[in-house]
Amino acid sequence: MMKIAIGADHGGFGLKEELKKYISEKNISVEDCGTYSTESVDYPKYAYAVAKQVSDGNCCRGIIIDGAGIGSCMAANKVQGVRAALCYDLSSARNSREHNDANVLSLGAGLIGAGLAKQIVDTWLSTDCTVDRHKKRVAMINDIEKGHPPNPPAMPCESTDAGEIAPEDLRKIADRIQSLIGGTCQTVDDNIVCSDGNTLIIHYGHSTNIDPESVKKIIEAGAGRIGYTPNGKDVPSDVAQYIDHTILSPQATSDDIKKLCEEAKTYNFASVCVNPCNVKLCSQLLRGTPVKVCSVVGFPFGANAPEIKGMETRRAIRDGAKEIDMVINVGALKNGDDDLVLKDIRAVTDACRDGSAHSKVIIEAAMLDDDEKIRACRLAKKACADFVKTSTGYGPGGATVHDIMLMSEVVKGARMGVKAAGGIRNFADAKKMIEAGATRIGASAGVKISQEAKQITISD
Repeated sequence: MMKIAIGADHGGFGLKEELKKYISEKNISVEDCGTYSTESVDYPKYAYAVAKQVSDGNCCRGIIIDGAGIGSCMAANKVQGVRAALCYDLSSARNSREHNDANVLSLGAGLIGAGLAKQIVDTWLSTDCTVDRHKKRVAMINDIEKGHPPNPPAMPCESTDAGEIAPEDLRKIADRIQSLIGGTCQTVDDNIVCSDGNTLIIHYGHSTNIDPESVKKIIEAGAGRIGYTPNGKDVPSDVAQYIDHTILSPQATSDDIKKLCEEAKTYNFASVCVNPCNVKLCSQLLRGTPVKVCSVVGFPFGANAPEIKGMETRRAIRDGAKEIDMVINVGALKNGDDDLVLKDIRAVTDACRDGSAHSKVIIEAAMLDDDEKIRACRLAKKACADFVKTSTGYGPGGATVHDIMLMSEVVKGARMGVKAAGGIRNFADAKKMIEAGATRIGASAGVKISQEAKQITISD
């Protein structure tokens, strides 16, 4: 039988008594750690008593109550092995268990009523931490308590190139890699090429274009695969890998979504981009394929609060989204409130990192002047977004070559992509965007673009 320790100070005594009875009626054993009246007492004593029951293994979980729940939570978290969480609604109760494996629940009797408190307790007791990434982070919390802190965070993602590497240093790196993996290593132009049966290429040059002669040299050195980013000098005939196949119409039916996914599988598009309500269906239809599911957030006006965008992002990721296209708060940008815009973007990018999803930031370029576009891209870069995107397709204009060139220049060196969206209706449009620096195309005409790219004759 589950056994719960419960305790409260004078401010939480009444709620403690109600919850004690409520929990006992569920056939759960309750250990009452006091207090036993409304006479004024010191909350740390009772928070410690509950936490100690959990720490010693006498009770599997604990509940502590005072006026606000804050002080008792602080006191309990000083006890070895305790992860106490202050919860004030069902979402925080579920999150504290699902993400943090909280073993002590702290409640503020002055902030919530008995009815909500009972719902919070039900949710908290019935939720478990089962996802591997959350369990890994809980283990990191435990390691901190044991005096083994995690490695420090990486440098900010907006950092750029470390500078040119001298040829002699490049040669030393190649020699070091050879000593580690065996085989052979040599430098070819700005590259290290190593082979031990499986070829590794490390590119240190500043150019994103590899000319045919360099490619030939690298292959002769033993490369089995060449990867690089187009810089406008050549455009692949098959552009499907650049395309987010899109339906964002509010009238889209389930049959429309099924057709979209079938086309995406047929042409091997990068993703399907849909409204949040269609993410789960797309995830089911595309399971086992390389096509990703992308959801829009704060769409199409970007006027939601940052917290809402963050929650919308987490829900979409739980439903199966691997990419998120969020719309910035355009009004805040025009007001010069860069702090709010940064908070707005970070609410989404933080949620994406938690859920291993890519983030794209829609700046709605047609509503901005060039200075505002530059600021928006810099803020997306500072928030560690994966892409910047031109438009929703619902604004006053779509992607332009000028905007793509400007955006590409701002995010250059930050390992960010640029997505062109809005008004791209054929291969010629897509080709211009890719030549200007776009690494992803958002279009509802993806099938037509792909067919034209493959030089398939189609009828209007």
